[in-house]
Amino acid sequence: MKGISRRKFIRGSLGSVAAAGVVARSAAGQDAVVGANERIRVALIGSGGMGRGDLRTFFQHKEVDCPVVCDVDDAMIANAVKTVEKNRRKTPDTTKDFRSIMDRKDVDACIVGTPDHWHALPTIHACQAGKDVYVEKPLATTIGEGRAMVEAARKYNRVVQMGTQWRVGKHWGEAVDYVHSGKLGKIRLVRCWAALGWFNSVGKVEDSPTPAGVDYDMWLGPAPSRPFNKARFHFTFRWFWDYAGGLMTDWGVHLINIAMWAMKAKTPIQVSSVGGKFAFDDMAETPDTQSAIYDFKDFMLIWEHQAGTGHGAEGREHGVAFYGTNGTLIVDHTNGWEVVPEPKKGLEPIKKRKAKGRDSRFRLAGDFLNCMRSRQRSVMDVEVGHRVSAVAHLGNIALISKRVIGWDAEKERIIGHDDLDHLVTKPYRAPWKLKV
Repeated sequence: MKGISRRKFIRGSLGSVAAAGVVARSAAGQDAVVGANERIRVALIGSGGMGRGDLRTFFQHKEVDCPVVCDVDDAMIANAVKTVEKNRRKTPDTTKDFRSIMDRKDVDACIVGTPDHWHALPTIHACQAGKDVYVEKPLATTIGEGRAMVEAARKYNRVVQMGTQWRVGKHWGEAVDYVHSGKLGKIRLVRCWAALGWFNSVGKVEDSPTPAGVDYDMWLGPAPSRPFNKARFHFTFRWFWDYAGGLMTDWGVHLINIAMWAMKAKTPIQVSSVGGKFAFDDMAETPDTQSAIYDFKDFMLIWEHQAGTGHGAEGREHGVAFYGTNGTLIVDHTNGWEVVPEPKKGLEPIKKRKAKGRDSRFRLAGDFLNCMRSRQRSVMDVEVGHRVSAVAHLGNIALISKRVIGWDAEKERIIGHDDLDHLVTKPYRAPWKLKV
């Protein structure tokens, strides 16, 4: 991305953190001490289902308060107010413009739970205002936005965490440790998949007047101007290119994250992808069926998704499989992990169920809060989130362009195809600008 420097990839680690008496920067730009037992005040930006779910998770940590919630939809604001009142017996302030939060001295951090096309700007503004940020996955709608978010976090010395909670899940960590042990032998292929039976067609919906209480121009933000359409709004925004990247980015970021963590991989060198609207005859734009193949030089990774069916690879709805010369390890969110040995290789079969206890959402929020105190980088630091999200975006770029693309990780450019730069960093609708 022009005008933004490239930085060395930083892999987060969950290790120990110092808890008390660490200096943090307040919204007013003054030095303030955030102690282990002091209140941490978060603003919720984007109060739909994901945003409220994130807020409820943060409320499981007793030191967290929420003085203000932001959304462009009055109905979503009302639901968020109820969530705060139920959990903290307080009524928060409300706003439809996230920028009004940035000068508040009673906000230490922001939860960004907006649609994907609104992840970058609130995160960058919050960093500029001296606030830490928990931002939902995928990190952004483009690779260029993701790089700008990394640069903002580094320039303003902020803790910015991407919300993919599987990175701190106990059974995921066990599976990754087993891969790291080398017992599987040489791993030549990794497969990630999602076959989601709950994914339904959005149908063919006519444009309609904007619902009362919705600031639709603000909802569009940097995305192209279009008439209001219910199918493009709220949850199903995910299936339209203006706002998101379909299942490739919505679920791909979760699973590809595990694959890259286990393989200690940084970036692919070549990507190809095929797919389309093979199952649903509707107005959604992103493919309901897609496969992407990534060349990581030492191994290949395959991503695949199917909408409308729950039967995926290895007999599991979703998962990651590591195919080694001695055996295969398969892991998913629901069932746990198992090892299937190759004959006569001396490997023992293993079946490990997912452990019970505090869920990974709670632990990821805890990691973020601890990093606010210690000023260390999160296990899902923004740079880690950027690298993982970029892999998913590359799959979509290969699909849309119908090309096999090479990737220059240092310059974050597609090799030999300057005409695809607009897919690496999309133009913004005025007056919005992507500036660090």
